Amino acid sequence: MIPLRDNIPSRTTPVVNYAMIAICTLVFLNQASDPEGSIMRYGLVPARISHPGERLVVEERGRVASPIPGMQVITRREIPPAAVPEWSTLLSCVFLHGGLLHLAGNMWFLYIFGDNVEDRLGHVGYLIFYLGCGIAASLAHYLTDSQSLIPTIGASGAVAGVMGAYLMLYPHAMVMSLIPIFIFIHMAVIPAPVFLGIWFVLQLLQGTFSIGGTAAAGVAWWAHIGGFAAGYLVARFLEKGGQTRPRVVVVRPGTERASLYKIRRPD
Repeated sequence: MIPLRDNIPSRTTPVVNYAMIAICTLVFLNQASDPEGSIMRYGLVPARISHPGERLVVEERGRVASPIPGMQVITRREIPPAAVPEWSTLLSCVFLHGGLLHLAGNMWFLYIFGDNVEDRLGHVGYLIFYLGCGIAASLAHYLTDSQSLIPTIGASGAVAGVMGAYLMLYPHAMVMSLIPIFIFIHMAVIPAPVFLGIWFVLQLLQGTFSIGGTAAAGVAWWAHIGGFAAGYLVARFLEKGGQTRPRVVVVRPGTERASLYKIRRPD
């Protein structure tokens, strides 16, 4: 499911959300000069945190032209040291992306859900929240595969935290979504808890299946799960403690049901 828009307007300009999108885009453009080097120097390599300052070597297997069928050669490549302190790659990796689709997908979800979360938390609070969710997501990935030599990058975990907070702060929101079904495209208005709940369950299932095989999976599923859970729990804590702004209520005339049309802003 691809979200197109929600029915919750933002009362303020989401400057921090726009700034995060701009920074990630600029970093991605800067990566173009040395994509692999940027990823290796600033990405999260769990083994670098587990063994700070140590020399790390990864083995790669590949087939070679040989009269012996299936013959393989093993090459060894040293993992370069991080350009920043190892622990700080828990955050620096959040601003890197592996490709245009990777960047576009993360930034689109952030654009759809981030403005409303920033509206409830305030600009400074949202900035701290976003970066904190990114670190929490990286820690979740690290704890599930602390010896991995594969660099992990992407804002997915931080964006998942925003989605978790959105679920907590706007339980009655509606999301207009694009649903590809084979060759057909279907559009539907889906309750936010259904949209986000399905997304989270899929991450949980994929994360469970990937245990012990993160490298083969190619996606840091537990970063998504950890970020989402952290975002939801922090938003719940802030909401219960009265640290968030009142939500925007969207209603139809004469009813309390959510709609994409009529807006009421509580005092």
